[in-house]
Amino acid sequence: MTDQQKKTSHENNVSNETYDPHIVPAETAARIEREGQNFKQKPDHEDSIDTAGGYTMDREGLMNNYAIEPEMYVETPGDLRAEEDAEKAEREEELAEIQETDEDGKLTMKGDRRGKGPGVI
Repeated sequence: MTDQQKKTSHENNVSNETYDPHIVPAETAARIEREGQNFKQKPDHEDSIDTAGGYTMDREGLMNNYAIEPEMYVETPGDLRAEEDAEKAEREEELAEIQETDEDGKLTMKGDRRGKGPGVI
C-alpha cells in the first residue's frame, strides 16, 4: 500500500473524529493505528455485570469512565430507577405549577393584582 493510499484511508476514518476537519493530531492518528477496529468502541463483556454505563468518548477517541452506582449496591433492585422517576414527576409538576398563569381579570388598566407565583430559582 502506498503512502497516498494509507493517507486516503486514514482520512476517511477520521473525517468526523477530530475537532479540526483538516488536521489530524498525531495522538489521534497513533490511537487509530494502534486500536484499529476497536477505535472509539466501548469495552463490553457479556459475562460480567454492566460496568460500561459510565463510559464517555470524545471526538478524538479518548475514553473516560465515570463512576456509576450499580443497582447491586442498592437495598432492593429498582430503587434507583423508581427514585429517578419520582424526582422527574415531581419536577414536571413543579414546572407546570410555575407556568400556570390563568388569572383572567386581575390585570386591568388601574393595576396588576396577579400573584407573584412561586418563581424559578
